[in-house]
Amino acid sequence: MSLTTEKIHADVAELLGCDAAELKPETDLTDLGLDSMRIMGLVEQWRSEGAENLEFADLAEQPTLGHWTRVLTGSAA
Repeated sequence: MSLTTEKIHADVAELLGCDAAELKPETDLTDLGLDSMRIMGLVEQWRSEGAENLEFADLAEQPTLGHWTRVLTGSAA
């Protein structure tokens, strides 16, 4: 998978209109305005960038940057 932690953080920050440095791993991204349509957009984007098996539920069930990074970088078993 070609997605890096930096890429994931940058993509989320761009979508939320904030600086990636402001995002903490434990922050609930829905509290920052991320809704299901935007999450689905990220799923589609990241699938096209190498995360072929990514599902909406993988992200929506636990909408924190730390969880998403673990899922996308393969560091979660």
